[in-house]
Amino acid sequence: MSGSQQLLIAGNLSFVAALMHVAIVFGGPNWYRWFGAGDKMALMAEQGSLFPTVVTLGIAAVLAICGLYALSGANIIFRLPFLQTALCLITFVYLFRGVAGLVLPFISSHPAIAQNTITFWIVSSLVCCVFGAFHLFGTINSWSHLATRGI
Repeated sequence: MSGSQQLLIAGNLSFVAALMHVAIVFGGPNWYRWFGAGDKMALMAEQGSLFPTVVTLGIAAVLAICGLYALSGANIIFRLPFLQTALCLITFVYLFRGVAGLVLPFISSHPAIAQNTITFWIVSSLVCCVFGAFHLFGTINSWSHLATRGI
């Protein structure tokens, strides 16, 4: 599989994750709970607070930007600024979140960690690791063409 194909998959994964976050907003408090946002976020949504909506749509926007950068690296869309740097940072964030989520629930009782189940942490962390792996290998395998695509 070529780097462009790997980045295309990475981009599509980020877009799916972004759409899922938008769906959570429309799904309401039960969706916040089911997808692991925690009772606090679900309760705020039940009470009509805008905070869960703003946070969740913010995450969706960041995920969509990650998707655009992956598509740019795959030569599907125009070259975005700081492409190599952005792809490295996106890769780092996905992999860091994935690995941290596989470790922290077993060594920390912090409320931000403890509010979610071990199942949530394992599943969401493995998902992040898969996303990060596609970004990593896509970026590595496309590095030379990323460097020669101009600005």
